[in-house]
Amino acid sequence: DEVLLESPTYSGALAFLQPFGVKLNPINTDNKGLDPDHLYNILTSNGSKRRRVLYTIPTAQNPSGITLDNARRRAIYQLACEHDLIILEDDPYYFLHPERESLVSFLQLDTQNCMQTDSNAGKGGRVLRFDSFSKIFSAGMRIGFVTAPLPLLERINLHIQGTNLHNCGVSQAMISKMLDAWGGWDGLDAHLRRVSRFYGMRRDWIIEAAEKHLGSVNGVKWNVPTAGMFLWLQLLQFDDTKSLIEEKAADSNVLFVPGQSFDPLDRPSSYVRASYSTASREDMDVAMKRLADLIRDEK
Repeated sequence: DEVLLESPTYSGALAFLQPFGVKLNPINTDNKGLDPDHLYNILTSNGSKRRRVLYTIPTAQNPSGITLDNARRRAIYQLACEHDLIILEDDPYYFLHPERESLVSFLQLDTQNCMQTDSNAGKGGRVLRFDSFSKIFSAGMRIGFVTAPLPLLERINLHIQGTNLHNCGVSQAMISKMLDAWGGWDGLDAHLRRVSRFYGMRRDWIIEAAEKHLGSVNGVKWNVPTAGMFLWLQLLQFDDTKSLIEEKAADSNVLFVPGQSFDPLDRPSSYVRASYSTASREDMDVAMKRLADLIRDEK
């Protein structure tokens, strides 16, 4: 069987998928995210493998920071219905997006589909949506929740019982108390908006530092992330950033991640991921200056 997924994609997803021995089939992305046309070409091409699952991070994608617009979401969901794909909608950054209410999730499309009577009738029930508290409360609270059709949830519960039994009870209790203290959705929503503004400010800091130090360096490109906590930089003069980042940048006490870590096929990459989740404004400035110096030294 094949798992279809964006390229680049979350390195943690690669870490848990690879041991299962499934074939990872990367789908091209552009500055709007996963490309529905390339997905269609893959789904309609000949091949012996069965394509059953699409794994995607639709909002503030890790590592690119790109958010799929609603038109692409609908096009991708339609392809999933036509080709009988299960969609794993990994959306931990959804609540960090400043305009999240305008985004239509794959789960929403699936729920609407289950109630339709047109040609898609009976083709719903194919989305598993994953959300997380770790990005909106604390990174140490590794607690998420899944919304999916009951038969799939029952299988997930059986799997959890056979592996880790359940998530940390202390973390669950802490989150429950916080939710109670906020008095329902209005209190939680106010917190989410504060967190979104917090990361939006930090994003502006790292963009400011990138423009200051990398803007004059030939061959360095980036897109402004829509939300999340990552900046995805392309260094056009490098076919492979691995040694630059893991050796030279590390020796300069700067922590980035080479793009190869996010490639489903482990191919060399000209990209670099920077995180703005915890670094101070001053540290971001220093990091971008040191990266610029390293790039110039390679010329």
